[in-house]
Amino acid sequence: MSNQVFHSASPLRRKALASAAAVAIVASGAVGATLVQGVHPAFAQAPITVPQASEPAGFANVVEKVKPAVVSVKVAVDNVSSDDEDGQSSRLENVPPQLREFLRRFGEGNGGGQGGGMPQAQPRRGGRGMAVGSGFFVSADGYVVTNNHVVEHGKNVQVTTDDGRTLDAKVIGTDPKTDIALLKVNESGTYPYVKLATVLPRVGDWVVAIGNPFGLGGTVTSGIVSARGRDIGAGPYDDFLQIDAPINRGNSGGPTFNLRGEVVGVNTAIASPSGGSVGLAFAIPAATVGNVVAQLEEKGQVTRGYLGVAIQPLSKDLAEGFGLKTEHGALVNAAQPNTPAAKAGIKSGDVIVAVNGESVTDARELTRRIAAMRPGASVELGYLRDGRERSASVELGTLPNAETASIDSGEAKSSALRLGLQLAPADRVGAGDEGVAVVNVDPDGPAAAKGIAEGDVILEIGGRAVSSPADVATGIKAARDAGKSAVLMRVKSRQGVRFVAIALPKAG
Repeated sequence: MSNQVFHSASPLRRKALASAAAVAIVASGAVGATLVQGVHPAFAQAPITVPQASEPAGFANVVEKVKPAVVSVKVAVDNVSSDDEDGQSSRLENVPPQLREFLRRFGEGNGGGQGGGMPQAQPRRGGRGMAVGSGFFVSADGYVVTNNHVVEHGKNVQVTTDDGRTLDAKVIGTDPKTDIALLKVNESGTYPYVKLATVLPRVGDWVVAIGNPFGLGGTVTSGIVSARGRDIGAGPYDDFLQIDAPINRGNSGGPTFNLRGEVVGVNTAIASPSGGSVGLAFAIPAATVGNVVAQLEEKGQVTRGYLGVAIQPLSKDLAEGFGLKTEHGALVNAAQPNTPAAKAGIKSGDVIVAVNGESVTDARELTRRIAAMRPGASVELGYLRDGRERSASVELGTLPNAETASIDSGEAKSSALRLGLQLAPADRVGAGDEGVAVVNVDPDGPAAAKGIAEGDVILEIGGRAVSSPADVATGIKAARDAGKSAVLMRVKSRQGVRFVAIALPKAG
């Protein structure tokens, strides 16, 4: 019986074995193989194949076209800290000597956290260093766009072109709120330049980033737009493109291109636990860049439209409380007296749902839309009150900023800046009726280390109420004169009211 099983096969079994052999031939991809007679017709059909181009398209054409317009930006800075040898030895002990020196020179171990900026600081003796970023020409006469955080602490700025020339440049203007800076090279000439895209890229579109990662210069990487409209907490006008491409420290201020060679965004931040790329980067959209650059070129600073309302998101619970059927819009907490909104009749409890006929999704979008408009512009607001749709025409004012509203005296400016703060009276920036609003924070300053953020309101200094930056300066001076090492503040934020003790900077 057993001999029959192993040495003799029935016609049905022989057919099955033949079919199996045919499957094996097809699966192995044998060329010119002869199918065994009696194979089931299904196995005789050609497999599905995907036609392939004779050669991958690649990105060489677009890179060749735009790369000459991309530059490295180098800025001399003071008081640059660096990792000491002991701090790096444990991480580098198994690294070959040549690579170890490379990592030290280009900042291995100086990684930033989520949403961190990407300038690359190269320490020098005597506490001085060179902050290195990227940029690109936007005009034939030598205007260069980069990030504000690349140049904001610098003294001397130089750009290095793709063909190796090093040119001195001056800062024409900066906008910390969007992290954009405009430079101009001092040497006259005609420079290759690129244009900003006029159409927002789609999620999934291919993009090419060119920049100066780790000081290497002229580096090209590719990826896709993985999301739009990202808010990473970098500023009040966050509207980033999320880029899935290898973008590293030193790429700050560099361009991301679409395949037509247009700049779709300016690389400004990466999310990384180590400081290196994990494929998660953020770029300022071209539309924002264009608006800011035009103003910086024209007058060296950016002015923004101003409504004069304190707003917050409209949650589901709040919508129900106001008897509304929608959760879209910006809920008005207060309209400041004598502001454009107040003059147009906007009140606390109104929900702004449209600007010039276009719907407003949330409070953040309203902030961006109004800020993108010029002061004096006439705007039609659509809003809800008592469940009814209403409209109002508003002539925008000028948004108070650190330059126009924060400095009451030299003493106020000096003291606030040493804490890493720029301040303005809260009632002048729509932040309430009491206290002093924080309008800008140095991320490396003492206040930021204690969690003070833009939009917070300082209510008290040393137990005394404050209403102006000068009051803050007086409180800081009183704490120093009393021999205290820290100043006690009572601060209101989105999370509530709390006390914060901030270490006092040394006098001088």
